[in-house]
Formats: sequence, C-alpha cells, structure tokens
Amino acid sequence: MAASPPIYDLMLLLDPTAEDEIRAKIVADARTAIDASGELVGDQPWGVRPLAYPIDHRNAAEYHLLQFTGPPSLIASLEHTLRITDGVVRHRVIKLPPGSTPVAKTDAPVRAAAEGAAPEGDPEPLSA
Repeated sequence: MAASPPIYDLMLLLDPTAEDEIRAKIVADARTAIDASGELVGDQPWGVRPLAYPIDHRNAAEYHLLQFTGPPSLIASLEHTLRITDGVVRHRVIKLPPGSTPVAKTDAPVRAAAEGAAPEGDPEPLSA
C-alpha cells in the first residue's frame, strides 16, 4: 500500500489595510504556486479576525487557510515569496499528522468579518 503524500497547512495573515486587489493577488499567487508543483486540497478564507497580540502595530489580520500537498521545494519557494511580499503580516506552513482530514474548499468566509469570532469548533481566544 502506497503512503499518501503529506498534507500541509499554509496559514496566511494579511494586512487588512492593504487594498483588496493586493490581498486577493497574494492569495491567488499562493494558489498558483501550489498548483504549479503540488495540489491544493483545501481552501478557506476566514475573514478579518483580531490578533492575539499586536504585530507591527496591527490588532487584526485577514486570515486564509490553504491546505496542499507538494514537494519540499514548493514549501521553500512559498516561504521565500511570502517573507518578502508586502501585505503579508505573518505566514506559517505546518505539516499535518498522517490521516488528517483536509478542510473543504470554499470562497466564502467561515464567519462574517464583523463578528470576529473563531470558526465552529475552534476554541475562543484566551483573555489576558
């Protein structure tokens, strides 16, 4: 039995003050890079959410979760590109444990940005 390729999570935190076209281009470029040498298996825009702590004087970010499979060179390429792209507040690539279920592909935010709540099943943020 052949082992299935590992699934990776790419969490993007984008600057909500950047223009909509810039944020959309960042996500589209990440999808294009993944499709070029891997496979996009899950995609969820989570909308604008408060940050746990301020980053570069920002208290909120637009979150996107992309799940994909691909070679290590894809991860290195994504990380290099996102590190130098204006409009990206933070990004993180995480390898999921074997047997993990990918998220559904969707274009609608999980919850409205105005609610600022965590998606269903996620724990509420801790208060300081």
